[in-house]
Amino acid sequence: MTPCQVAREVPVRRIALFGGTHGNELSGVFLVKHWQEDGTEIQRPGLEVKPFIANPRAVDRCCRYIDCDLNRVFDAEHLGMKITADTPYEVKRAQEINSMFGPRGSCGEAYDLIFDLHNTTANMGSTLILETSRDNFTIQLCRYIKDALAPETCAVFLIEHPNLKYATTRSIAKYPIGVEVGPQPQGVLRADILDKMRKIVKHGLDFIHMFNAGTEFPPCTIEVYKIMEKVDYPRNKNNEITAVVHPHLQDHDWQPLSPGDPMFLTFEGKTIPFEGNSVVYPTFVNEAAYYEKNQAFVKTVKQKLSAKGIRASLS
Repeated sequence: MTPCQVAREVPVRRIALFGGTHGNELSGVFLVKHWQEDGTEIQRPGLEVKPFIANPRAVDRCCRYIDCDLNRVFDAEHLGMKITADTPYEVKRAQEINSMFGPRGSCGEAYDLIFDLHNTTANMGSTLILETSRDNFTIQLCRYIKDALAPETCAVFLIEHPNLKYATTRSIAKYPIGVEVGPQPQGVLRADILDKMRKIVKHGLDFIHMFNAGTEFPPCTIEVYKIMEKVDYPRNKNNEITAVVHPHLQDHDWQPLSPGDPMFLTFEGKTIPFEGNSVVYPTFVNEAAYYEKNQAFVKTVKQKLSAKGIRASLS
């Protein structure tokens, strides 16, 4: 392998495992609480791995958030906001988290990597969420986890978009990785879903340990689903929902939706077809948390991402 095909990267030493960014997504909450009591399974030589409850008040109430969505306020505006008595709790918490694990955008001070553990009510299975298409390390990490989980599938969701990308809790790290596993109802803990999440974290930590120890990973290419558009439910003049997700689409996350395929079903029994010009791959289909965000599902397209080979700079 020629030198130009291998990128030398700084070893990854400090890792955080965030659970409870949304307080009613219980797999990450209970895994983090377990690891805080007994962290044996997340320990790796040379790594500092910190399990952390991101939104403890929401966890205590078993709700998504207290005042606003913690996973949307890690932008410069909110992180730089002056704190007053009226400041939303999650904005205060975001600034606390940024001071503990960041600061966001810093070189060398912020944590190297954050796995942010989430559940979805949608039938997405195991999903890794990437924030950029241009990072060799995170693409290689996703490739390793996907291969390690096989024959079980693990989708990679790329949220890189000029208008749709949001300011995530994990974005304060050099390498932010979202972990989304479902379907699981809010406020419910399922053994199979918890096990899927646990395996993702295990394989991710294994990869980092191998990388730090000097293992060279060759160039690779992975398939991802890139976010393109958010689709709302049909609504009337009073902004009330007038149709539900069609049975043809329900529970079919990551499956092709072609022009003319059933998309919604009105309360009168009329089918509303998909009128796009090409095949898309919906995800977060009928996600319970997104009713308040006026979102029935997200349209994605398949795309290939390539990464150079990587090796840790150990000298």
